Amino acid sequence: MSSLSSPAPSLSVPRIRRHPRALVTAVVALLFSGGGVMMHAESQPVVLALLAAFILAFGVADRTQIGREIAATCGDYRGVANGMALLCALILIVLFHADHYALLMLATVAIFSTACIALNLQLAFAGIANFAGAAFFIIGSYTAAVVSAYTTVPRAFAPAIGALVTGAMGLVLLLPVLRTRGHYAALVTIAFGVLLRTWLEVNDVLGGPQGLKIGSFSILGLDFARLNQIGPWSVSFYLPYATLSVCMFGLVFILVRRLENSWVGIALDVVRSDETAAAVFGLSIRLWKVVGFVLGNAIIGMAGALYGMMNGFVTPNGAGLGDSLLMLSIVVLGGIGNLWGSVVAALIILELPEKLQTIQEFRLLLFALLVLVILLFRPGGILPRPARDLSRFIDGAPK
Repeated sequence: MSSLSSPAPSLSVPRIRRHPRALVTAVVALLFSGGGVMMHAESQPVVLALLAAFILAFGVADRTQIGREIAATCGDYRGVANGMALLCALILIVLFHADHYALLMLATVAIFSTACIALNLQLAFAGIANFAGAAFFIIGSYTAAVVSAYTTVPRAFAPAIGALVTGAMGLVLLLPVLRTRGHYAALVTIAFGVLLRTWLEVNDVLGGPQGLKIGSFSILGLDFARLNQIGPWSVSFYLPYATLSVCMFGLVFILVRRLENSWVGIALDVVRSDETAAAVFGLSIRLWKVVGFVLGNAIIGMAGALYGMMNGFVTPNGAGLGDSLLMLSIVVLGGIGNLWGSVVAALIILELPEKLQTIQEFRLLLFALLVLVILLFRPGGILPRPARDLSRFIDGAPK
């Protein structure tokens, strides 16, 4: 009889490939569990430990063969990963049903992730640098305030009206943007943000520097601000906002992903990459830039309207350049063009300063340094945008 024993089971690439869906489910559940613990944590050492664990997991996924294989498997089974992510977000909402702060943070991350997906649509797909993201976000909030205060339109339509108004404003701003290129187009959006904030501060009809109160979201007679009980359970009034924010993010994510994977996304990529080549192939540069810019601003306005209704007020301070740069930092830090990258970066930039009070006063400085480090050592961001796979078109092409 041989004295050699059978080798102990170990994690290897072939073993990983046996159950890819179970692996993707476990990875997404683990990531959301960590995010949920961080949202609920009140101890700074716990937050720092979770941050260190995230950095370690990111390093393993980026530097080891098994880590890269797991990441590639998650990319191959995006449908499973996206469905599991939505389920995990809804489970977190149920678990935090009475926790005001955790639900507020979850809703805030979902809303800003939605707005940053729209910025990705403009910057990463259409190639238009928008330094007025916060301005369009605030326009959405002011639209919700006007709808709730001065009209009899049901408040459930306020986000949709905010999207229409900001889309129209984006179309007006696009006229000078289309006449310029590169850095000059960016300067036009910066000037728009400065002008908007100044105009709001001197406009007494819109409340001047004090801003306006915004009525809460309501649908079918259910006022979100008055909801504090569901059956025998006491719930936070942020519960419906968190649910609606996650659903809005899911719908926008599906829309933008569909656009990215369709001929619309290919056309936008071509226009961004080489305008001359796009014109040679018959693509209208102006048309596709209008599509990307207007649709992106409409989504930002919708997110801003819901955020304003959740907070109950809006002031001109949110339209400043600093807030626009914060939104762009989320896009750059997460990975330009990667929709899930915006979620990871939003979680880091929005939640960490709230959990780590010691960095609260220096957060802008730290974010600036973090963006510089990312640009120096990882230009693609935390989660770089994967290369477009056109093999299905090549395989189907006649040979």
